[in-house]
Order: sequence, then C-alpha cells, then structure tokens
Amino acid sequence: MNARRTSPHHSTTGLALGLSAYALWGVLPLYFKAISAIAPFDIVAHRVLWSLPFLALLITASRSWGKVRTAVRQPRTLGMLFVTALLIGGNWLLYVYAVNGGHMLAASFGYYLNPLANVLLGRFVLKEKLNRLQWTAVAIAGAGISVLAAGALGQLWISLTLCATFATYGLLRKIVPADAITGLGVETAILLPAALLWLTWRHSIGVAIMGPTPTLSWLLLLAGIVSTTPLLLFTAASKRLPYSTLGMLQFVAPTLQFLIAIAYGEPLRTAHFIAFPAIWIALILYVTAMLRSPRLPQPPE
Repeated sequence: MNARRTSPHHSTTGLALGLSAYALWGVLPLYFKAISAIAPFDIVAHRVLWSLPFLALLITASRSWGKVRTAVRQPRTLGMLFVTALLIGGNWLLYVYAVNGGHMLAASFGYYLNPLANVLLGRFVLKEKLNRLQWTAVAIAGAGISVLAAGALGQLWISLTLCATFATYGLLRKIVPADAITGLGVETAILLPAALLWLTWRHSIGVAIMGPTPTLSWLLLLAGIVSTTPLLLFTAASKRLPYSTLGMLQFVAPTLQFLIAIAYGEPLRTAHFIAFPAIWIALILYVTAMLRSPRLPQPPE
C-alpha cells in the first residue's frame, strides 16, 4: 500500500485530480454569474434538489447504501450531519449571494483564510501543536484581517462568515463517522424538504422556478453535477496525496476567484492591497511550515 502511495504515477494522478477539483471550485463563480438572473435562494434550492439524484447514483454505484443506513440510525452521527447540513447550506447561500452581488473579492478572501482557520481550530479544539513559523503566519494573517476590518468593514462579514462556516463544517466532518459521499448524501437529504418547500412557495406566487429561459433551465439542471464533481475529484485526490500537498493545492481556488473578481471589474481598495499580500505571505509561511514538518501526514485509508 505504501509503495502505491509514493509511486510517481500514483502521485501524478493524485496531483491531476486535486488540481482539477480546486480549479473547478475556483471557476465556479462563472457558473453562478451565468445564472445570476435566478435569486440566490432559488439557486441553492436547485443545487440541493439536483444534487440528490446524482448522489443517489454515486451511492448506488459505490454500494454505499449500507453506510447511509448506518449513519441515519446513529442519533449522534445524524445530529452532527444535521448541523453540517445547515453549515454547508448557509455557506452555499452566502457564497452565491457574494458572487452575484459583486463581492467575489470578499468571498476569495474568506477562502484564503480557511487554511489558517483550520490551523487555529486544530490548535484549540483538537489540541494540535503549532510551531513558531505557524504562529507567525497566524499573526500576519490577523494583521491583514485587522487592516481589512478598518478599510472594508462593509464586506468583511462575508469573508469571516464564509471562513467560519466552512472551517467549522470541515472540523465537524473530520469528526463525524461518515465518508464524503455518504455524508454529503445525508446532508443533501436533510436540506431537501426546505428546498422543496421554498421552490413550491416560489411557484405558488408565480415565479418561474426553472428559469425564464430554456438556457437557464438547463443550467439549473446541471447544478447537481456542478456541485458534486469537484468534491468527488477531491475525495479521489485525498487517497493519493499527503494532506500537506492538498493544503498547497487548496490555494488554487481562491486565487482563481480573486482573478475572476478583477476580470469582472470589482474595485481594489487600499485595504485589499494590504490585506491580500498579508494573507499570501501568511500562506507561504504556513506551507513552508508544513514542508519542514519531519513527518508529513499520510492520506486517510
């Protein structure tokens, strides 16, 4: 097994899968921009609705229905997945609002912060140790956040909320005994009643829930595949790469989001010119600390 993990072909495949996952997450704003005529609540409801049949097919193909039954029969596991469902649903909603509301810079900043938030959660919740370089990275990131708080307070809540919800979601999913497909399937099923009620109410007041044009309708039907494909690629990559490598790849997504925001003409303020370089420096130090670690964490079984 170890030889398979470290073989050049296995690492190359894992790297390709990981880059594909984060690249797709990074360009996801282009999809949401294409359907920006649809209200954010409607987009998230469709994302839940059309993800479920796609996930059901994946669960069937992987013969994982037994894992699903085990998860829903355990009150603690089901309760944690209920919380993670609310966290990821809220994260999706705020992200769509940020992208279509012209706040992609704030969204990308939030996801730049996520690895550093994971460091703090690991230290204070999971009692993991931090070395001096990691603490330095956290301090520099904190300074960047302080500058952004002073100069762009109106959008800071978006960044911090996206970071907090996704970091907490990741922490709980690390603890809950359910794999990626099983957990996401149960979470989606938990969110489904709310999505159906919302779309039913929207239809009752005369809103064209499938979009005003055939093109938008087809794009909404793709919401499930668009949402779950990067996660599947990530899951496959995580079985082939060390977490340190995945940590470096994680920065691809917010970088692409940042570039898309600039391409769409979002204004860069003085606070952004200070805060973003501070975060990038912190991330470089963070990655350097991981690479210097004498025992890099191995992919999960």
